[in-house]
Amino acid sequence: MADFKGDIAALIAEHVEGLSREEIRGMIEIPQNKEMGDYAFPCFRLAKTYRKAPQMIAADIAEAIRGAGMFAKVEQVNAYVNMFMSREQVIRPALEAALDAEHFGFSDEGNGKTIVIDFSSPNIAKPFHIGHIRTTVIGYSIYKIYDSLGYNVVRTNHLGDYGTQFGKMICAYRHWGNDEDVQRDPIRTLLSYYTKFHVEAEKDPELNEEARKTFYDLEHGGEDEIRLWKWFSDLSLREFNRVYDMMGIEFDAYDGESMYSDMMPRHIEDLKQKGLLKESQGAMVVNLDQFDLPPALIQKSDGTSLYCTRDIATAVYRKEHYDFYKNIYVVASQQTLYFRQLFKVLELMGYEWAKDCVHVPFGMVALEEGTLSTRKGRVVFLEDVLNKAVEKTKEIILEKNPDAPKDRIDEVAKEVGIGAVMFNELSNSRIKDYVFKWDQVLNFDGETGPYVQYTHARCCSVLRKAGEETLKAASDPASLDLSYLTSDSAYDLVRLIEAYPAVVKEAAQKYEPSIVTRHIIDVAQAYNKFYHDEHILVDDEAEKNAKVALTLAAKNTLKNGLALLAVKAPERM
Repeated sequence: MADFKGDIAALIAEHVEGLSREEIRGMIEIPQNKEMGDYAFPCFRLAKTYRKAPQMIAADIAEAIRGAGMFAKVEQVNAYVNMFMSREQVIRPALEAALDAEHFGFSDEGNGKTIVIDFSSPNIAKPFHIGHIRTTVIGYSIYKIYDSLGYNVVRTNHLGDYGTQFGKMICAYRHWGNDEDVQRDPIRTLLSYYTKFHVEAEKDPELNEEARKTFYDLEHGGEDEIRLWKWFSDLSLREFNRVYDMMGIEFDAYDGESMYSDMMPRHIEDLKQKGLLKESQGAMVVNLDQFDLPPALIQKSDGTSLYCTRDIATAVYRKEHYDFYKNIYVVASQQTLYFRQLFKVLELMGYEWAKDCVHVPFGMVALEEGTLSTRKGRVVFLEDVLNKAVEKTKEIILEKNPDAPKDRIDEVAKEVGIGAVMFNELSNSRIKDYVFKWDQVLNFDGETGPYVQYTHARCCSVLRKAGEETLKAASDPASLDLSYLTSDSAYDLVRLIEAYPAVVKEAAQKYEPSIVTRHIIDVAQAYNKFYHDEHILVDDEAEKNAKVALTLAAKNTLKNGLALLAVKAPERM
């Protein structure tokens, strides 16, 4: 892939003082307004070195580089040098890269480095609800992005299978539960028990004490408590996996909090030996006052563990087991303070790799009637959302194509419906809060997943109609006459395709899948403009080959981009 920024930086470096080639490269911008060129170089920083106005410096640089063969035009506009590339010089390397679908957007920059990514993490015996879609889809997309860059990525699902909540659940089951109801519909039944517990506990506070004792017994080996806990866990995981299968999401490890219970004493002792553990109102804490952080709670007054205790053990295990380059936690922004505490405690314990632990926060989901609450039974099951999306998609397909084969309708409805929900989650910055609305999530118009999928299918349709001979010729960029791709609509599409590999790297650096999402929407829009502005399957073979090549490059870009979002790319819709 051509590195035009690097080439421009090398050229400008020959004519300026006081800036290295890498510094110049970092300053080069891509203007949002294409009328300002393909690249722009701001000259403000050079004013002090040259002791003259930035616009005068820009004029001198523009004059010095204007004759370079890579440029069609170079202009000075105020303090900027605006550079318009020779279109054919941009088009050929872009097509060469994008026509190689298996490698386009991929790299080996992460070779030999392991990333552990902790995401999804639903609580056992509680609903897998719409609130979990954010960590699940964002986390899986970050995995796909890093995997495409050559990292060895370990996908771990840190199940919430421990803590006082299980004391409450076991208590509720003993008071009001029965095996038949749990077996028939595990999650909804267990949710009803959990909700009832909190209602009854308001009337009888002794229930909370009973729950605390039950969790203590579970943590200390109570046989019946362990039996019920394991039963709830097995049933829950079966339900969760059905939803993961619908979304095409897989994990390398299901390491629940309970896995680390035997490891915790080692770390509690280590904290004591290092003089970090202090008593506070009967509980054991690590004081973090000097870092402007609240104390980190390590052990309750009754001797039971807390999240921090288990997360210390988890982080150490991951380093010892995987020797990670990064340890990423995709967890809601509400937990930002907690992760600052956790990482600081790990640092104080002497683990220099604490700096490699990363919290990737995301905004919260609320319902129109208020905040999600499992205690109050106010949830929207994720499986229901996915099924409704598939049903709506199927209705739309049947309206437009009532004679389509049933098996094909079912397959496309699943790919498009579920893809729409996942794409919607990834289309905006992950940090934004939002209110869940059925009509918004199931809206397939505008800048949506179905729109991008439809554009991919349109590309595939053009390629099918072009025929094998044309496709073979279009796949050889060296033989193409690129003059047929220099129109504005074609060149705008080429520039977006050419930018795709850098977009993937930026998304990885910022842990932000929406950067990929927005870019492939732009590619889809640019292809549709090209499709409407130009005749692609024309009689002239040279022109047809070039335009089919651009269609194939667009198709590859859309397919690879959708794959990073874990969204299918149907060839027919």
